[in-house]
Amino acid sequence: MKHTWLLFTFLTAFSFCSLGQGTPKWTVDNLKFISGKWVGSTQWGEMEEYWSQPMGNTMMCSYMCVNKGKVVFYEFIVIENGDSVPVMKLRHFNPGSIAWEDKENPNLYPLIKLETNLALFESPDKKTKMTFKRIDAKHLKIILDTKEKNGKWESEVFEYALSEK
Repeated sequence: MKHTWLLFTFLTAFSFCSLGQGTPKWTVDNLKFISGKWVGSTQWGEMEEYWSQPMGNTMMCSYMCVNKGKVVFYEFIVIENGDSVPVMKLRHFNPGSIAWEDKENPNLYPLIKLETNLALFESPDKKTKMTFKRIDAKHLKIILDTKEKNGKWESEVFEYALSEK
């Protein structure tokens, strides 16, 4: 009887733990601090990045970089709730809407860290990281970290201001 009770207790505890595993610890709603129309400049040109408010378990972003009056490239990004965490899905486009990535395989970046006004996404191969950090009400910093072939990390920092338009 004692062994039966221990087995029952173990199985009951295990089933309750298993129920919670399908529940995400973070959702897209935790990322609303990214929302807004952001503008900035980089060596590539002038940037505009619009992040929607969370809606339908998704956030959407359109990005454009323009240099000397001509589009350099576009990005279309969605963040969708995954099985356990939100996942960023990113695609690049040349002018004319010519995709860089295969239509079936966007770049994927699951959320690996979330703090107040900070979200860190990382590619499954652990060679690319993107950090979104809300500096204050009108400023957002995005840090793109890439692991080079020699194993060293390179960082690019994109500083944005909330657009008044």
